[in-house]
Amino acid sequence: MQNIVPVVEVALQQATVVKAELDAIAFTQAPGLIGALLVGSGFARSLAMALNKPLIAVHHMQAHVLANLIVEEKPSFPFLCLTVSGGHTQIVKVDSPVKMEVIGETLDDAAGEAFDKSAKLLGLPYPGGPLVDKYAQQGDPVRFRFAEPQIEGLNFSFSGLKTSVLYFLQKETKNDPSFIEKNLADICASIQNRIISILLNKLKKAALKTGITQLCIAGGVSANSGLRKAFKELCDKNNWKAFIPPFEYCTDNAAMIAITAYYKYKEGLFTDLSESASARSAW
Repeated sequence: MQNIVPVVEVALQQATVVKAELDAIAFTQAPGLIGALLVGSGFARSLAMALNKPLIAVHHMQAHVLANLIVEEKPSFPFLCLTVSGGHTQIVKVDSPVKMEVIGETLDDAAGEAFDKSAKLLGLPYPGGPLVDKYAQQGDPVRFRFAEPQIEGLNFSFSGLKTSVLYFLQKETKNDPSFIEKNLADICASIQNRIISILLNKLKKAALKTGITQLCIAGGVSANSGLRKAFKELCDKNNWKAFIPPFEYCTDNAAMIAITAYYKYKEGLFTDLSESASARSAW
């Protein structure tokens, strides 16, 4: 609440735009932390009313998908997007900027949670995902083997992986209390390798099932260097086109909200001023 007014003022100054020149006001409606969402939606509605501009509500996960359309080299429709974040793991079939369908999703933990919870078991601080990635780059990804859940269709599961990491560490540290310290890089590399294989095996299955050869990744976990590398290798091997947003558009950012709102604006998909935020929301 303290920061939103100066943030908007600075954004307008840097864009050399005055409020009267705005075409519409967009805000993240769902899903997310309700306190933050309420501040954004309340401010956006007030600004839209004061300026008499249309209001556009944006779904957070759809915006992650459309981050792939911000840069010049972008996928053509239809494309598949593996959207991986701290709270979500989905495979999305994208027929147009305003027509998307979730064809696979996690049944329990998200991939980002699997990274962070595994990191916590290793004694790494939150958020642990980037640290797992950092240590993994110096480790052996096949030294330790963790089970891959056999889930039918295109859905994911990561709770079993988290449990197998827990039991593995309990067993090894019982025999050697300094096991984690001695083998941190290899453990991180092995955990990361399994999470990536779970993600990409399902994405490959989705591509073969749909026949779609334009593939994207998005969301905070798409900044992971191991995932980016393996994703490119998968696409190259199968002669598919790979698209990955620049790092600044992977984690939560305003640009992905703006690009989504731009396409909704073109379609006239405006929102009533009575619309508010929601912590959870279906597509």
